Amino acid sequence: MAFARFTGLFGLFCLACLAGRPAAAEDFQYQFESITVPSATADEPKLEKLSVAKAVDYLEKGTLAWNGSRKCVTCHTNGAYMTVRPALTPRLGVPNEEIRKHFVTSLEQLSQKTDEALQEGVVPAQAIYIAAGLAEWDAHVTHQLSPETEKALAQMFKGQRDTGAWGSLDCWPPYESSAYHLATVAAMAVGTAPGWLANQKDPQLLAAVEGLKKYLRTETARQDYDRTLLLWASARLPDLLTAEKKKELVDLVLGKQRADGGWSIRTFGQPEQWGSGNRAEKLRGEPEFADPPSDGHQTGLAIIVLRESGIAANDPRLQKGVTWLQSNQRASGRWWTRSLNTEKWHFITYSGTAFPLLALSMCDALPASDVKAAAK
Repeated sequence: MAFARFTGLFGLFCLACLAGRPAAAEDFQYQFESITVPSATADEPKLEKLSVAKAVDYLEKGTLAWNGSRKCVTCHTNGAYMTVRPALTPRLGVPNEEIRKHFVTSLEQLSQKTDEALQEGVVPAQAIYIAAGLAEWDAHVTHQLSPETEKALAQMFKGQRDTGAWGSLDCWPPYESSAYHLATVAAMAVGTAPGWLANQKDPQLLAAVEGLKKYLRTETARQDYDRTLLLWASARLPDLLTAEKKKELVDLVLGKQRADGGWSIRTFGQPEQWGSGNRAEKLRGEPEFADPPSDGHQTGLAIIVLRESGIAANDPRLQKGVTWLQSNQRASGRWWTRSLNTEKWHFITYSGTAFPLLALSMCDALPASDVKAAAK
């Protein structure tokens, strides 16, 4: 894709989303007007007691600051908000309406793109995350399919390739680095949107869904992280995988649990398996490379996926993960996860906070009094 064309994309598909470098001062992870979120660091003190309110505050500030300063949809921040936060509605109340409005506006801008542009750069990822986020909103907030979600799903499939997948960058793991990853998110959008697939009559869209399923069944995932996402997608599309394959993937995720009860994203892929392998040198040079610690992103994700795959909340293995999450929240409300990309922004702490909140909720481990305060 020509650089000049990319930089001219309306502001929705901004260069900052591709480069992953916010314009905010380096003292902050997120900053816009009066919103300031301090930098994420490995040595940030831990809270003595779980705080739902602090975690929610971090998520709200992060997504609002990203929208305000970047004005684009990105997988790691507002994409994570819209694909996770709606599921917390029963406990924490309705998510921020401004974020949904931003997704709808972004969808309208996306609809102006040519078919060629829908397959280039970050555009496929944004189309998929817009559809997935709106589908989650419908599933958990309004409980009915909206015209915007119908439009977003149709728009998403306009960018699908003959392989059944979408184009993807290969430079910013784990989000913008894998076509397989994006295909799992697309499958979840299809399976989550209330009634969309069950009532679908359009033969082209039905064929597109079958192409997506075929891709996920036959293409070899690059690493175990994408296999974990495949397991998650199979919970939304029950006919995607056989029972034997699902059990194999459940065993894979459970087998990677660490002695302290958590999971580490770095044990779900070798350095060369992330994206094009362009982060391998960085990953191999990390001080904890030989024994990577548990992190918020992967611990939360593992528990969510296992719960949706039928593992009971009171399963001792999940309870060990819950204990780890309860003991490792940081003072800012985040759970620490070191970036796979740079030692600068650590945006993965955003999903590394959204996932733990949802995981704790799915295991009935959010303190009722704290939830009430956070919901206000």
